[in-house]
Amino acid sequence: MPTFARIFALACMLQSTAAASPAGPASATSAVAVRTSEPVVIDGRLDDAIWRTAPVIADFTQFSPVEGGQARFKTEAQAAFDDHNFYVFIRAYDPEPPKISTVLARRDVRPPTDQLKIVIDSFHDRRSGFEFAVSPGGVKRDYAVYDDNNEDGSWDGVWNVATRVDSVGWTAEFAIPLSQLRYPSSATHTFGFAIWRDIERYKERVSWPPYRPSQIGFVSQLGDLTGIDGIPAPRRFDVMPYTVAKNAPRPEDGRFDRHQSFNAGADFKYGLTSNFTLDGTVAPDFGQVEQDPAVLNLSVFETFLQEKRPFFLEGTGIYQFPVNSNQVNNNGEGLFYSRRVGRAPQLGPLFGDASSPTSTTILGAAKLTGRSAGGLTVGALEAVTRRETGVSDLTIEPATNYGVLRLQQDFNNHKSGVGVIFTSVDRALDGTTHDILRRSAYVGGLDARHQFGPGNNYLLTAALTASRVDGSRAAVFATQTDPAHYYQRPDGRLRVDTTRTVLAGDTETLHFAKYGGGIVVFETSYQRISPGYEINDLGFLNRADWQDQSTWMGLQFLRKTKLYDQLRWNFNEWQDWTSAGDVLLERAVNTNGHVQFHNNWFAHAGGTIGQLGATFGDRSTRGGPALRQSSYTAPWVEIQGDQRRVLYPDVFAQIVRTDEGRTRRTFVNPSLQVRISARTTPSLGMSFSRNQDNTQFFGSFVDSTGATHYTFAHLDQTTVGLTFRVDYTASPTLTLQIYANPFVSKGTYSAVREVVNARAARYADRFAPYGDAAVAGNPGAFNFKAFNSSTVLRWEYRPGSSLYLVWTQGRQDFEPLAGTRGLSADFDRLFRLHPANAFLIKVAHWFDW
Repeated sequence: MPTFARIFALACMLQSTAAASPAGPASATSAVAVRTSEPVVIDGRLDDAIWRTAPVIADFTQFSPVEGGQARFKTEAQAAFDDHNFYVFIRAYDPEPPKISTVLARRDVRPPTDQLKIVIDSFHDRRSGFEFAVSPGGVKRDYAVYDDNNEDGSWDGVWNVATRVDSVGWTAEFAIPLSQLRYPSSATHTFGFAIWRDIERYKERVSWPPYRPSQIGFVSQLGDLTGIDGIPAPRRFDVMPYTVAKNAPRPEDGRFDRHQSFNAGADFKYGLTSNFTLDGTVAPDFGQVEQDPAVLNLSVFETFLQEKRPFFLEGTGIYQFPVNSNQVNNNGEGLFYSRRVGRAPQLGPLFGDASSPTSTTILGAAKLTGRSAGGLTVGALEAVTRRETGVSDLTIEPATNYGVLRLQQDFNNHKSGVGVIFTSVDRALDGTTHDILRRSAYVGGLDARHQFGPGNNYLLTAALTASRVDGSRAAVFATQTDPAHYYQRPDGRLRVDTTRTVLAGDTETLHFAKYGGGIVVFETSYQRISPGYEINDLGFLNRADWQDQSTWMGLQFLRKTKLYDQLRWNFNEWQDWTSAGDVLLERAVNTNGHVQFHNNWFAHAGGTIGQLGATFGDRSTRGGPALRQSSYTAPWVEIQGDQRRVLYPDVFAQIVRTDEGRTRRTFVNPSLQVRISARTTPSLGMSFSRNQDNTQFFGSFVDSTGATHYTFAHLDQTTVGLTFRVDYTASPTLTLQIYANPFVSKGTYSAVREVVNARAARYADRFAPYGDAAVAGNPGAFNFKAFNSSTVLRWEYRPGSSLYLVWTQGRQDFEPLAGTRGLSADFDRLFRLHPANAFLIKVAHWFDW
């Protein structure tokens, strides 16, 4: 991995050589900001001297529900600045101020109220920027924006705002420190700028300048804010040290003991220049982060977990390089999956016990991000994790270095661009891990995009990546035979090479799309992944040896009618093969409709018909022959209520039918959010599924002659999960969050069969009863129960500084039988289990120099 110094030097060189992009379209609406000689008092009042002279922005236009419609109420705004802050004052007129809701929520959660938002593209590159939003009750939300249209809600700036509801409406007065923005060093600046207003009780949204949802892009539609002259280029240096006191259980000799620990660490930000920032963390602690939901995974593929840790969330858009991603299917696969850093120790199940670490300690991590005046975006990340040990000091996770470098260069007035990415993983292996884990893994990639056509609504993108992993013969053999590759399939064209110490592969993707302009939008794409492609050391990939062709076409009716506010309808088709094209894996068609009604209720419905024709599952037998698949149908429906109401219901349901009627799956996910008061919002969600799967893989068995039998069984499984949340907001800076997730999944196996004709057209001809009575006579069952909960009290006692009080609890139980208890009795047993309670106090204080 190149050092940060080399990366920064490269960025500066490209910045000095690349030509600056034009300021933007000449037709963009312009406004003027003025310098103030006195700091503005942020109190929501129009009594500072600068607001008596600053030009007024008043030409607001509706963009929802009617694009280009007349604004219902008048809105006025003004902008100013000094050497430290950028200021905005907004007056939102309203003839009925008592109807302006001041319902509270925690930071970065939007309450069902009015909202005022400012958007700043301080680079003026038409592709990136920052959003700062506030509700009448003072609830703050902020985002970083990248790639013109994508929001990064994990970004938390340090800024101030005051709101006030009065006799003519409400006001918001913003102060955004210049140190929070990034802009090139110049005597004169033009910022991209926009103001949005939401009038919640009418579900109306207005903006300056006019925003058109039917057109592609968001930042590219901002106006120009001129007059910003002579501002300094601050080299920001922020430090946030934190201390943590933790009391957690420690299993010892069959009993639970308590263990107290005291840790300290720090986060920092250093502005190398006004547009490049170095972020770092030393001994980070993420104890205040909500726990992952419980899940029981019976498939061959890994469960994808959402990132929740602030250090890795912030700026994540820069590092995105998706694989197997289009409008038809998007499973989170890509070259950078940050949950690999600090992962659960990979060899914990082999060499660990109940007292072993459940996550890998991150010793330190650093990120360099920024954008040059010449349109070069830079993202570099490096992290180091500690060796973790289990019983007898055996390594369960070696010390590891992770690195990511991402560069993207814009051209053609930011409508075109090329990018590169490089990721690396290097492990310090020892005798325990040498034959199990890969020594190193490297991935490189190149991507390009070009936006063109009327309104620049057409987009062509392409990408090429290559991977290389190396290790011992045993480690590379394990890679060839793992679920992502399955080189050992007896009817496949691939062959396992036991002498290999290196495995390499590549991918190619091509997308052509129209994302805006008119009623019809579409995307068609082709993607291919070679058999030896491997990115799971730092990325996320379900399978290699795959290619896909897919097309998505959407119809968007965005004008309000007598029946609805908005209607969207799409049609999709896709086909998948192995990379050589010798096996058809999937052929499917799908349609989905989405409608928003005048009362702000939503209805969604759709369905898929898949496995059309002679398709085969080459992962079904877990390394055995490809198995003929039966066609399936999967209709679904979802109804969502009006979030402005005291009760907000949301119900999703789906039914899947396949295996010529022998397999049926039912999913129902109802949820209800109740607003008890302006400060308290509990919600309850339930997930229920009944899985009657007649083709659940049961196991591979080798008989006395050396023949392998691939067996399947009928699985009758019921899964119930509850998700309970309570948000109590005493003030925008003092919140209490309670999360609880009890989960039960129980199932019984029966009718064990083995594959006798994997390619038979009729389902019944593919299997025969398995003759081993010891296996088929008692196929078994399971009863898995888990409970995860967290309670977090957060007090932001000053901007950027917070105190956390945290209580987490975990319970888990697995029984190798379904039992005769009902689900209510299973939940009762779950709550009788010994809990693993952990308590944490964390103080993080922000210093700004």
